[in-house]
Amino acid sequence: MTFKHFLKDDDLTPAEQAEVLALAATLKRDRRTVPAGVADLTAKSVAVIFEKPSTRTRLSFDIAVRELGGHPLVLDSQSTQLGRGETIADTARVLSRYVDAIVIRTFGDDRIAELAEHATVPVVNALTDGWHPCQLLADLQTIAEHKPLKGASIAYLGDAAFNMGNSTVIACSMAGMHVRIGAPEGYQPAEAILERAAQINAATGGSVTVTADPVEAVAGADVVSTDAWVSMGQADSAKRFGDLHRHQLNEELLAHAADDAIVLHCLPAHRGEEITDGVMDGPHSRVFDQAENRLHAQKALLAWLNAERRR
Repeated sequence: MTFKHFLKDDDLTPAEQAEVLALAATLKRDRRTVPAGVADLTAKSVAVIFEKPSTRTRLSFDIAVRELGGHPLVLDSQSTQLGRGETIADTARVLSRYVDAIVIRTFGDDRIAELAEHATVPVVNALTDGWHPCQLLADLQTIAEHKPLKGASIAYLGDAAFNMGNSTVIACSMAGMHVRIGAPEGYQPAEAILERAAQINAATGGSVTVTADPVEAVAGADVVSTDAWVSMGQADSAKRFGDLHRHQLNEELLAHAADDAIVLHCLPAHRGEEITDGVMDGPHSRVFDQAENRLHAQKALLAWLNAERRR
């Protein structure tokens, strides 16, 4: 029996990403019914582990597993031996004998890589320092509800040197989109991320442009996306605000985007910092559709991974 992990966006191929997104759209149309032929989770259990706090991820994965007929086991590090020094490798070996998949929201990418190395069931990245691939599935689902993904342009503003920037560059490149990163020097994606995107774009027809000018990034964009400037564990907030203030997603900047542009934010939002109330609550915002789509996209991903495991 084979199985896949989903640790970063390109653990799926572009074709597989499209399959998951198509299934997410199907599942959203009728949440209460799992269509015939979909590999549900009946009589299966999924461990959902949180080493970082969460609202949307915790709720969406819990509900997704339940709606697929499975049993979610939601854990945090303080209620397991992970919080008392047990190795990740040992945890992976034990959990693999209890559950049918492991979802984890953690810190360093080395932690989830070690978990996956020793697990004998699929491991899903619910957020690490380097990647947020489940969020990008929801983002792509939200965009696809308004316009074709291939050929669409997305501007990502702010700090693009961490998980949301990395996943936006790779996942949107896989979908054949034109990615524009608007970020100051020091907040731009690493060269290795851009090199990987170039490899993907050679096959998908997408592109990535990096600029320190937020107006250049947003000009004519179909989608404008941002995230909080200060993430958990980051203490240099005053410097970050000073460096990033020109990249605030406000009404003046949004006016440079396409007339029918949509606005995304993965939440939680720090209103008045990276995004204004007028944009967050304005007619272009699809932020709360995006939040809902975490459920549908993750539900589709779990069903798809379960089908892969059966082959």
